[in-house]
Amino acid sequence: MNRREIMLGVDYYPEHWPKERWKTDAEMMKELGIEFVRLAEFSWSKLEPEKGVYDFKWLDDAIDTLSEYGLKIVLGTPTAAPPIWLVREYPEILPVDSEGHVMGPGGRRYYCYNSPIYRELTKVIVTKMAEHYKSNPHIIGWQIDNEFGCHESNFCYCDNCLKAFQKWLRRKYKTIENLNKAWGTVFWSGEYHSWDEVIIPRKTVALHNPSLLLNYRRFVSDSIVEYQRIQVEILKNVTPDKFVTHNFMGLFGGVDYYKLSKDLDFVSWDNYPKTIWGYDSKDTALAHDVMRGVKEANFWIMEEQSGSVGWPEMAPAPLPGEIRLWTYQAIAHGADAIFFFRWRTSNIGAEQFWHGILDYDGIPRRRYKEIKKLSEELGRIKDRLKNTIIKNDVALVYSYDIRWAWETHPSIPKLDYMDIIKRYYKALFEIHVPVDVINPEKPIPTHYKLVLAPMLYIVNEDILKNLERYVKNGGKLILTFRSGVKNWDNVAYTEALPGPLRKLVGGYIYEYSALDGKHKTQVRLSQSAEFSVEKFCESLIPEGSDVIAYYSSGIYESKPAILKNKFSSGEVVYVGANIDCEGIKEIILSLLPEDKKIFNHLPSNVEIYFRQNDRKKFIFIMNHSAEGKTLETGLKGRDILQNESVSNILSIDPFGVKIIEMLG
Repeated sequence: MNRREIMLGVDYYPEHWPKERWKTDAEMMKELGIEFVRLAEFSWSKLEPEKGVYDFKWLDDAIDTLSEYGLKIVLGTPTAAPPIWLVREYPEILPVDSEGHVMGPGGRRYYCYNSPIYRELTKVIVTKMAEHYKSNPHIIGWQIDNEFGCHESNFCYCDNCLKAFQKWLRRKYKTIENLNKAWGTVFWSGEYHSWDEVIIPRKTVALHNPSLLLNYRRFVSDSIVEYQRIQVEILKNVTPDKFVTHNFMGLFGGVDYYKLSKDLDFVSWDNYPKTIWGYDSKDTALAHDVMRGVKEANFWIMEEQSGSVGWPEMAPAPLPGEIRLWTYQAIAHGADAIFFFRWRTSNIGAEQFWHGILDYDGIPRRRYKEIKKLSEELGRIKDRLKNTIIKNDVALVYSYDIRWAWETHPSIPKLDYMDIIKRYYKALFEIHVPVDVINPEKPIPTHYKLVLAPMLYIVNEDILKNLERYVKNGGKLILTFRSGVKNWDNVAYTEALPGPLRKLVGGYIYEYSALDGKHKTQVRLSQSAEFSVEKFCESLIPEGSDVIAYYSSGIYESKPAILKNKFSSGEVVYVGANIDCEGIKEIILSLLPEDKKIFNHLPSNVEIYFRQNDRKKFIFIMNHSAEGKTLETGLKGRDILQNESVSNILSIDPFGVKIIEMLG
């Protein structure tokens, strides 16, 4: 199996339907062009109905039925939903919330990652499954568990977690004196005298120490990584010929996905663009880029929306053409396989309104027909896209540690770290500059023409060295307000902000203020351009840098707002105000070479992305609008979807897609 070949799959729950229906489903899947099926990730009670009593026959039969039609299987380990008998016998596996309440069974994800008993039970069921299916040629790989951290299940405050947290801290800080000094526990008389005095942040009267909160978030994430590793090691040992992945959740911030991805063969994730919380094509694009960035490689979509979603409430259904558009958007950003969730809408349980390809009655309708047409289309072009990857020249820095530091101790009312990440990404999206999402704790490749590092709230030595090295080698870097505020333990620097970034910035912050919106604040970036500022601004003092923007109104009127600093062979722009997206676009465009700006005149709701290999480059043009567009692109090539030549002017349908194979 070539993981770099575009493939379609589906998520299927044969245990929810009569066995007599399985053959019909398999036949329909084959007709639809489905190649892979994910099974069993919530079926522990069927696989082990009583402790030590295993029943794999029903799953064997389902696999046999599907394989008769040439379908390959991805098996899920069933640990996301422990059976009721297990909870009754081992109630100590249940998680505890911050108020000390035991979270009862029901639903899913009701277990503590640090429960010694649950870890042992996990080893048993995963080993049993691996041993049973190790020689089955129809099983191509494993998905571990399901959506780690979903429903805030990453948080647990039980005594097992308390003891594990104390051990985790001891490994990190070595002595209790080191911890006290690093956290500043002298504040509010919080000093510890032994490791068993260290608390977990259960609900308290006032705010916990920010260093405690940040380190607890890191511990929670590491606990999940460690729990996943237990399963990875078993599966790799027993079934070394099968891949191992996990279905991530895009922009979810409860787990450090950089760390979680390390033990996996590749990343998968669950993509639901249109939910009850709304739909924004830019957020979906960002999520794809984050998922590609955590392992710096192409990925799979393990669950792709195929109908209206919702638990107690339904979101709007995908409009005609949107499922196809979302599929191509995923492929454009690096997806090599797309599994539609789910095959048939469940008439039981919590997900009765989470619609699949088929409705409750199992009869093919519009969604089935649209996916069938999509499958036929992909069948014609997949060989041309084989082994293509993403090679971008611009990068956006994204850090889970910085996100957690901000979330646990934010300094600006109603402003979130992710708001700023999304704002800078939106600017790139709307001027059609594809971007990689990168980890600032890893060296920054010198091929990037521009790196955006918004709101580096906390920094460490690795981040500082990586940024300095990149700029010294000729790189261009954008930094923003609220950077270099705290150290890696979430403790504020005592030097002028932006702390250790001051040399890079070529200046410092004289004063800063949150904004309540009652007074107009604007920045003038050029003689003719003014941009609005909201929620936060800084008054800057240059130290060898050039002032490229001043405040034209507000508390810091006429004071410097944006600096540009020559640093060795590179440049650093420091944006001291939370300016609007149009202002960000102008800054980005001023730093990009001309050949990276050729699409910036196109409409903002048209998306441009690239896949390429050593021989060919493909440009994906996607219309996220319900209106058709006529675009002047300057392109010469061939649209491989319509098999027709393209020269400069092209028309694209509502929710339409063009994939242009470039000539030469």
